[in-house]
Amino acid sequence: MALEQACIEMIPKPWGSTDLLPWSGIGHPGVPIGELWFQRCEKHAPEPALLLKLLFTQEALSIQVHPDDAAAHGMGLPRGKTEAWYILSSASDATVGIGLKTAVAPEQLRVAIADGSIAELVAWHKPHAGEVIAVPAGTIHAIGAGLVLAEIQQRSDTTFRLFDYGRARELHIEQGVAVAHAGPTKRTVPPRRLSDVRTLLVANPYLVFERIDLLAGSIWELDARCETWLVAIAGAAAIGALQIGVGQGCFVEAQGVRIVPGEAGLSCLVAYDAAAPSRDLLRRVDGDGMPRFRETISPPTGPPQAVLNSPVPPTEARS
Repeated sequence: MALEQACIEMIPKPWGSTDLLPWSGIGHPGVPIGELWFQRCEKHAPEPALLLKLLFTQEALSIQVHPDDAAAHGMGLPRGKTEAWYILSSASDATVGIGLKTAVAPEQLRVAIADGSIAELVAWHKPHAGEVIAVPAGTIHAIGAGLVLAEIQQRSDTTFRLFDYGRARELHIEQGVAVAHAGPTKRTVPPRRLSDVRTLLVANPYLVFERIDLLAGSIWELDARCETWLVAIAGAAAIGALQIGVGQGCFVEAQGVRIVPGEAGLSCLVAYDAAAPSRDLLRRVDGDGMPRFRETISPPTGPPQAVLNSPVPPTEARS
């Protein structure tokens, strides 16, 4: 059983930002921060299966690809890296790349990586706030400048760079070609309303990603049977004995916990280690009944600081 305020690691990146408001009030003058990682504070706790983070991009990241579980196991690694993004804000000229415009053979992909024309093969599009983008392992992808997004992923640091805009860093051509699904992919996922307050963003064999929107004056019980992460994107709430606001989060596992939204209500992202959404994740307990679990499609709407400074980040290779 666990209920913990999430510790937040600030990960410096050359493509990051020095202004993280409203997501964090802790500044690092002259040091761009690319990612905020939500971590367990308990040093001896088992390693979680998932990693939840916020990304801030002032420059484009590399074009890259991650292995799936089978490929990772073949390399002696514990797991692959499937991920999903929730766009919190997007500049008018921001782009993301998901998959390729057309399928190409491995040798064509090698040539495109070698001469840089892979950037022309990538399927680019303009994201918008509230958009959900699934990135299964093996998908060639890239995140452009001008974005703030929440990412949930399998906890893996294995990334193969295929193109890096002339930066003097190693590319991983053979590894990348070996694990890539070099063709088009479905770029967005239509969110699905599970109840009046729950929106399913992504569900796959590795994780479930939801958004919940709770009104002020309501009281809820969260039944976190497995590893569960929450991060507030609007409003605030008391979660058990914890208080969280925008950009803050918590970790819950094998325990029920009461959520009392603040005066502005609460919108938060919830990620948990399961292959399908839990029918019993959330119920109302203030006397106004329980929300119904239903399967209609409806996109979410709405907007999007206590942090601990991290030491030099682990070996996460996103860049």
